[in-house]
Amino acid sequence: MPSDHMNSNHTEFPAWFSGLLGISASAAERQPFPLRGVDLCLDNRILRATTLMSDEQRQTEQVFGFKWHKRDTFESQASLQMMRQWSNDRYRDVTEWFPFRDEPYVVLDAGCGASYTGLEYFRPVLDRIRYLGADISAAVDVARARMQDAGADAAFLQCDLTRLPLPTGSLDAIFSEGVLHHTDSTHGAILSLAPLLKTGGLFMFYVYRRKGPIREFTDDYIREKMQSMTPEEGWRAMEPISRLGKLLGELNIEIDIPERIDLLDIDPGRINLQRLFYWHVLKCFYRPDYTLDEMNHINFDWYAPKNAFRQSPEEVRAWCSEAGLQILHERVEEAGITIVAKKV
Repeated sequence: MPSDHMNSNHTEFPAWFSGLLGISASAAERQPFPLRGVDLCLDNRILRATTLMSDEQRQTEQVFGFKWHKRDTFESQASLQMMRQWSNDRYRDVTEWFPFRDEPYVVLDAGCGASYTGLEYFRPVLDRIRYLGADISAAVDVARARMQDAGADAAFLQCDLTRLPLPTGSLDAIFSEGVLHHTDSTHGAILSLAPLLKTGGLFMFYVYRRKGPIREFTDDYIREKMQSMTPEEGWRAMEPISRLGKLLGELNIEIDIPERIDLLDIDPGRINLQRLFYWHVLKCFYRPDYTLDEMNHINFDWYAPKNAFRQSPEEVRAWCSEAGLQILHERVEEAGITIVAKKV
């Protein structure tokens, strides 16, 4: 017999989500139950996969579950304002992609974390969308609380992004901000998610780009050193790097590089010393309006996960073509590659 706890869970399970999955109330109350090859259980009003995952994804689950529960490191007005501006600069205004229509858009935030970017980017159109947040980690609990506070029509899945139990052609849009490179294969993740889109549906994502040789070496070296640490130990180990970034930023020194250094992929011209370190030596994020913990959050996000693949624009374009995606908007920067593509 289903427990009272399970029944109370189900009363807050959105009807549109049950319809999307094609399951009944009685199915969701069974613990666990199979759906499209994934074993699921309902816990705290969230469907969670019980299926095994790779060691790398298990480590990702632990790291991001830890990070996104530290809400004081990303919810300041400075941090939220930066994310709103950064998202709109790269993806363009959300209302351009989601104009008003009578039927709500079903939007998957693939790798939602705490819905940090998802909430800030989609906030202007929350009344136009049905938001489905999916993440491999328990950050979905934080995301659910934050979306509930914002009054969003939202549902959540804790599941491997490459094995989501969703029907083919069921989504109007997929949004994945800085997540696909944390799966076991960026290429594989794109190919796994694209079939979930309706024809004409949007795939909006951002992935890391390869950087210069010193930075690539340092990133791999630090990331490997952190694999033997618990998330708590990794957070503390990252603090001296964050303090170095703060020190370099507060110096506010510019230098003039007289000529291109081909061997190190460094361009000529004036550059702030902190930015020279940041782009070409190691990630040591700095903003004068951020606390040390907020800067540490960003550096930890980069170095802690074992899976953090970097790719070239040419690779990303080829993967989109293979997945049947037509690129509508592309922005290539030193940090990464932003894509808005349409399923054809």
